[in-house]
Amino acid sequence: MAQGFIVDVTETDFEFEVINFSQNTPVIVDFWAPWCQPCKILSPLLEQLAVEAHGFFRLARVDVDKNPNLALQFGVRTLPTVKAFVQSQVVAEFVGAQPETRVREFLNRLAPPSPISLAIEKAQSLLSEHDWNAAEVEYREILNQDPIQVEAVLGLMIALLGQGKSEEVLPVLSDFPASKQYNQAEKLLPLATALEKFRQKQLSTETDLDIAFENCLRMASRGNILAALDGLLEILKQDKHYSDNIARQVFVSLLELLGDASPEARQYRSELAMTLF
Repeated sequence: MAQGFIVDVTETDFEFEVINFSQNTPVIVDFWAPWCQPCKILSPLLEQLAVEAHGFFRLARVDVDKNPNLALQFGVRTLPTVKAFVQSQVVAEFVGAQPETRVREFLNRLAPPSPISLAIEKAQSLLSEHDWNAAEVEYREILNQDPIQVEAVLGLMIALLGQGKSEEVLPVLSDFPASKQYNQAEKLLPLATALEKFRQKQLSTETDLDIAFENCLRMASRGNILAALDGLLEILKQDKHYSDNIARQVFVSLLELLGDASPEARQYRSELAMTLF
């Protein structure tokens, strides 16, 4: 049986072969029966994936006809039923024959997070705390290992914008790759563009609103995002479409920097809606 990756277990040895074994290695338990037609589709697929995984998980097969007490103990009412055990506990399950892609997704969720995944999680936590400088350091380290990690690329752009560093950000956001992060990158682009114009002293200062807008960007470039948002709200109260809607677009960009979970972002989003509508 594939060097122990696949085992047939019974009521007698289930505790040892599944419960105890799962303390160190995930165990996928396939509850099946010889008369079950869907089992004849799913079981060979699970065996194939167990061999491919080469020890990442153990596949334990339980014939419910021969081991009815195990089926009763784990609430198996439909065949096939597949349960994943980790640290002696059922952590996931599914019922019925599933497409190979679904089964692979099920197994992949049991994989321990990669070092890069853990690093991204840490960097995202720093972003949520608006610790821009520390987040920048973390994201640069990630990208040194994987330069095309799109989630890390976007995270770095946010960390840089939070510090008002637009020079590196603008070319990246202007040519951001197609990905699930693309829409967020698009929302950040107006801020990057405006900050770069501010940095190069290319902004108009002909009117009082122009001067107020420049001051908002000055505050944003110093990391004073809430003050910048307050200033933009005042501009929008006077001119909802100031400079082809650039004030509104930069306002939305700044909300992206704060993050959806930020209570300040929710408050300012509400104030924006009241101002515009």
